[in-house]
Amino acid sequence: MPNRLTIVISQGQSNNPAKRRLEEALVGTLLLEPGLEVTVIPNLYDLAPDGTGMLCLQGITGDMVVLSWLYARAAHWTLDRNGIRGRVGQVLLTGDAGSEEDDEEGEGSADGEQDAKPRVVESRPMPNRTIYCLDLRAKTEFEPFVAEIRRIRDEAAVQTVNLLGWIGGTPQPEQLDRYLKAEEPQPANGSKTRDQAGRDPQPVVVAEEPARRWYPVIDYSRCTNCMECIDFCLFGVYGVDRAETILVEQPDNCRKGCPACSRVCPENAIIFPQHKTPAIAGSPDGSAGALKIDLSKLFGAPDALEVAVLERDVELVAVGRDAVGATIGIPKRQPPKRSGPRDELDDLMDALDDMVL
Repeated sequence: MPNRLTIVISQGQSNNPAKRRLEEALVGTLLLEPGLEVTVIPNLYDLAPDGTGMLCLQGITGDMVVLSWLYARAAHWTLDRNGIRGRVGQVLLTGDAGSEEDDEEGEGSADGEQDAKPRVVESRPMPNRTIYCLDLRAKTEFEPFVAEIRRIRDEAAVQTVNLLGWIGGTPQPEQLDRYLKAEEPQPANGSKTRDQAGRDPQPVVVAEEPARRWYPVIDYSRCTNCMECIDFCLFGVYGVDRAETILVEQPDNCRKGCPACSRVCPENAIIFPQHKTPAIAGSPDGSAGALKIDLSKLFGAPDALEVAVLERDVELVAVGRDAVGATIGIPKRQPPKRSGPRDELDDLMDALDDMVL
């Protein structure tokens, strides 16, 4: 029998009745679908690194679909930071109020010139599997999610059968049919066949009760390893691995509610999945936050760097340390120098710089 596709349903942090109904409807429906294994875990972001939930996820070796109350980008890189890696799967399900679940492959900065920079993900080994992340906020009913999961399952099955045909000859029609069903024939009422003990199919349920957490998640498809976050953060959250690559080394050192390092990151690569601002929480268009901040300057509001400095100072004072303002860890980004010859405008600008005003 072919490997089944694992469906992971990450429960919301609250006991909101509407959220619970959607989760329960998905579990009940997907259990009746052939070729699927269903696992229910607490909120993905809150799972302890050595807890039962994360160990369960680390034991899944094949393709998986993760449904959570997080942006897909946030869910994918939360898994990645815990060693659960794979290619970003293409998701066609879009949200009711816009496309929050667009395909994220190739996702990077909105600036075309910055896309030419090497990204950390390009130098990291990637296992031969695909992880699909669906945002449960995209729809209020369970049927669209089930339809998308069926599409993913059937597409993966067809690809595998095509591969088998390539290496071992063209499969017979009955072989293809048996593979796509991935199960014994179903009873007339559409439910899955009971097991030998006569029991109905049951999901794998992780009973862990994690506390709510707050820590940054790095999107390595955007990160250029510039180290601005480690220079800016004064709480020992960041470190580097043996390859001198930035990582979140002490996540629980992070000050709850503080997203300052995310505002400083020039590539919008740092995510706080539970933040109220979509750009910081991992929305597909991570440049949205910067755009809003630039527009806010028209009304005299502080820019992202000024907000980050203030947020950091508040947290430093809260733990009995001195505020440092902009004296530590502030990136000195300069506009790129023009490669052409100097002209009169260059001379004028230099003269203005030399003037004592």
